[in-house]
Amino acid sequence: MIETKRTLQAIRQSIDKTDVTLKKEEISKVQSVSSGTALVSGLENAQMDELLQFPHNVHGMVQTLNRDTVGVVFLDNPSKIKAGDKVARTGRVSDVPVTENLLGRVINPLGEPLDGKGPYSYDERRQIEVEAVPIMDRAPVDTPLQTGIKAVDAFTPIGRGQRELILGDRQTGKTAIALDTIINQKNSGVISIYCAIGQRNAAVATIIADLQKYDVMDKTIVVSAAADDEAGMQFIAPYAATTIGEYFMQQGHDVLVVYDDLTSHARAYRQMSLLLRRPPGREAFPGDIFYIHSRLLERATHLRAEVGGGSLTALPIVSTEAGNISAYIPTNIISITDGQIYLSAQMFQKGLMPAIDTGRSVSRVGGDAQLPAYKSVVGPLKLFYAQFEELESFTKFGTQLDKETQQRITRGQAVRSVLQQRRFSPLSAAEQIAIFAATNVGLFDGMDTADSIRAQETILRVFNTRFKEIAHSIEMRQKISDTDMEKMIQVFSQIMSGEE
Repeated sequence: MIETKRTLQAIRQSIDKTDVTLKKEEISKVQSVSSGTALVSGLENAQMDELLQFPHNVHGMVQTLNRDTVGVVFLDNPSKIKAGDKVARTGRVSDVPVTENLLGRVINPLGEPLDGKGPYSYDERRQIEVEAVPIMDRAPVDTPLQTGIKAVDAFTPIGRGQRELILGDRQTGKTAIALDTIINQKNSGVISIYCAIGQRNAAVATIIADLQKYDVMDKTIVVSAAADDEAGMQFIAPYAATTIGEYFMQQGHDVLVVYDDLTSHARAYRQMSLLLRRPPGREAFPGDIFYIHSRLLERATHLRAEVGGGSLTALPIVSTEAGNISAYIPTNIISITDGQIYLSAQMFQKGLMPAIDTGRSVSRVGGDAQLPAYKSVVGPLKLFYAQFEELESFTKFGTQLDKETQQRITRGQAVRSVLQQRRFSPLSAAEQIAIFAATNVGLFDGMDTADSIRAQETILRVFNTRFKEIAHSIEMRQKISDTDMEKMIQVFSQIMSGEE
């Protein structure tokens, strides 16, 4: 009898400790599967961008809401998924972990590690699709983002919080400019995020190796959706990268995000949309193709100090065909961004690197952020170079030139030579200004490219040795006085003439 009471008492205690709360799940079935998409019947409470759980640990994302079905794009390989399989709602909209532990890591758009270093800890996940910062929380772009590339920092400057498009044909050096920009942030305090969309794994591995070689990987995050990943994964990649960037921006950091490239992103979205039977428009792209990029790039901004004071600078990359910048996707993104850096296939073929066409490149807001010292040396140089390019076209007809015109052409060729720059060799703002100051007075006139490079190295060596105070004042956003400029030019001229 006593044992029976003890048994009943133990049962009651066990019942009291048992959680009998009902757990509600919505489960349905796959109606059909087709090339990375699926139709799922039911799930009437599903919401846009919600993650769905399929068998074999496969995830999908809701992209269309119909009366009796939802259209889903897969984020994982759906080769094992078939009609009739069960599908469960997760109640989670597509999100990504945000944490400082992501620095130095390579992840996919869902936050899963791809670098073999194991999991990382995080306390928060954020939705990848959020509204852009309100206008009243934004501050003017007033601080330069130095790329270390003379042709960019001088002629098409980029400010922190700007959206500057890099476009050109395949294999003209678009990624190289973005990568050099990331490498130049080594000591600037800027956090870089490289988002690879539809790239080959080998190409991404090469970029990671370069970042490690130049010791910037510990301040960089790589978000990769490779060419063999599902179209859905490629589609969410730039939004995930931007969400991670916003996390750091709201903590007061300056962030640089490179999207490489949005042409592949647009094609992935077109593939998804056609498979989900959305009405096609121009070039078979869906009607909202402009909106998917505008809502992404509008998230780049410079915050007011009251709301964090950080910035997010966007460098989207777009591929053109045969130099046609008036194609559908390039014109869309040109109209969204604050300027573009155009790379010319003709210049690339001539060996002029970087192949930046200064005549077709523009920065609409970066000039306001440019260091004051640039304006005194670059202003006249930019106008002169534009006139030179027009004059040079006439020389092809073999016309006889007067002495002044010939001098202009000689100086223009020197400027073109100076604008050439090897990869992975960034120059500080002060070093660039010293080179342009020497160019303005004709110290490189008549030199071939090899001699010009050697002369520039000599001038930089002298500048970094004798004019450290001037270099410091330039970095502190001060103008160069006429006296200091004359002193610099005098020393440079003596060095070039062999007097010292």
